[in-house]
Formats: sequence, C-alpha cells, structure tokens
Amino acid sequence: MSVFTTVTADELRDWLKNYSIGHLVSLEGIPAGIENTNYFVDTSHGRYVLTVFEKLTRTELPFYVHLMAHLARHGIPCPAPIADRDNEYLGTIHGKPAMLATRLAGRSQMEPGAAHCAAIGGMLATMHVAGQSYGRRFDNPRGYGWWLETAPKLLGFLPDDERALLETEIAFQREAREQGLCRDLPFGVVHADLFRDNCLMDGERIGGIIDFYFAGDDYLLFDLAVTLNDWCSDASGELVADKADALIKAYHAERPLSDAEYRAWPAMLRGAALRFWMSRLYDFHMPRGGEMVHTHDPARFRDVLRARIRAGDALPWR
Repeated sequence: MSVFTTVTADELRDWLKNYSIGHLVSLEGIPAGIENTNYFVDTSHGRYVLTVFEKLTRTELPFYVHLMAHLARHGIPCPAPIADRDNEYLGTIHGKPAMLATRLAGRSQMEPGAAHCAAIGGMLATMHVAGQSYGRRFDNPRGYGWWLETAPKLLGFLPDDERALLETEIAFQREAREQGLCRDLPFGVVHADLFRDNCLMDGERIGGIIDFYFAGDDYLLFDLAVTLNDWCSDASGELVADKADALIKAYHAERPLSDAEYRAWPAMLRGAALRFWMSRLYDFHMPRGGEMVHTHDPARFRDVLRARIRAGDALPWR
C-alpha cells in the first residue's frame, strides 16, 4: 500500500465541511498506487475516493482533473471530480493538493480472459475518440523525452546484460523516430497506464477506468501498446494470441487502425515495454519515503521487452 500522507478521520471531517456530501462514515487507505496517497471515503451521502497528490503540482493538475470531468461527460466510466462549495475541484490537505471523486463499481480482474481483453480494447478506443475533443494539452510525462533523460541515471544500477539492453533499446527507439516511423501516427490524449489494476471490471463489463495521473499527449498507438503489453502477456512476457487478437480487434472496431500504425506497431510495443521497465527501475532504485510504499518488480517489463524484441514483426494485428 502507498500512503505517503496520513489523513486522520478528524482531519477529514474538518476538510469535508466545505463539501455538500454529508458527514464522514468511514476512511480507509487504498492498497494500490505508487504515486499518490488514496483513501476510500464513505459519507452519509455516498462513496468517494480522496486523492492527495504527492508529486503533481497545482499547475499540472488541471489537465488531469478536467480530463476526467471531460471523459465522464462523454460517457466514459471514470472518476468524476467533486466540486466543493466554492465550485473548485482541488482543495488542500497537509499543504498538498487534494481532490474527491466518485467511487466506481467493480474490481480489478488480474487474470483476464479474451472477453475482458475485448472489453478493455473497445473502451480504450472509445476513450481515444472522446479525448480528441479535449482542449488542454500536456506532453506525456513519461514519454520519449523522459526515456532519453532518465536512461543515463539508471545505467549505474544495472548488471552488464541489462545495461546493454537499455542502451541498445534507447538507440533503437531514437533511430526509429528519426527515420520518420512516427510521422503519420494519430496523436492525442492517452491514459498511458491502463493496466489491469487501473480498470474495474463488473463481470465482463467495464465498471470503471481509474488513475489518470500519467495521462498526457502521445501517440494513440503507444497507449494501445501499453494496455496490450499488460493485459495480454503471460508470466514470461510473451503475448497470449487469443487475448491480444480480441483486444486489438475490439479496438479497431471503434477506431480503425491505419497502415502507418501497422508499420510502427512492433517498435511501439517495444517502447511501451521500455517505458515501464525504466519507470520500475527508477522507483526501485530511487524510492520516496512513505508510511506504506508498494513498488513493482522491474524484471517483469525487462522480460516483456526481451519478448517483443524476439518477436520482431511477428505480432498480432487487427
């Protein structure tokens, strides 16, 4: 569990006086997440999630908060921010930005079948279409620029084989982009972290999409690659064909994929694996202090990256 900022029931009762959502019934830390502090908040009027932002600033946060509000208005089952009595979404707890949002139904499905993969593929495409009308802009905070900046900081922590893998993959991604591989790819707002634990399933239906705090502007294909790498990989990192086929076909049915995206697909899958290998290495070797801190094993996406490299162009596609 990651709770970097402790919020007591008495503190929250006082904070909730500026909201019209009833009185506090219960407060419980959420056993997930590595970036922000999250609590389940039940009041006499409903069920909510309190997020205390540990890294994101008040300058950055409007992009994320208004994105969730925008998507919720377009029928995407995502947390809808709750305005206080001053009609503001963001408040302050312990000197940090904080927000209440609706709590969604369902639970994460960590062993999805093909039907679950189809559901998330269709929902991701619907989100991408809805996001095209979102007016705010913000570069993916852990996109290509972050890879180039962060890779040198990680090399000293790695054994020789992993150092060579990281250097080689960074060089591959740079060459692919310099040769124009991404020139004609559709671009827009992406979730960028739509793993199984950031989706709440209600049976085989999507109950909610959560944790938008790595969202930003990037290639839509990158978001598809991130999602597929997590939802459709086996324990060794190899893609499970029926799951991958179901996810891609459902996505393509909602937002048809282009020939340019087909050409970039193998490199984008590798880039998506690289991003999460690097971010997990970063969080593992340069952690923050916290009362309860959960980090993910970097080896998982090192193995996914190696599997995508081995696969070459032999990858599932629409």
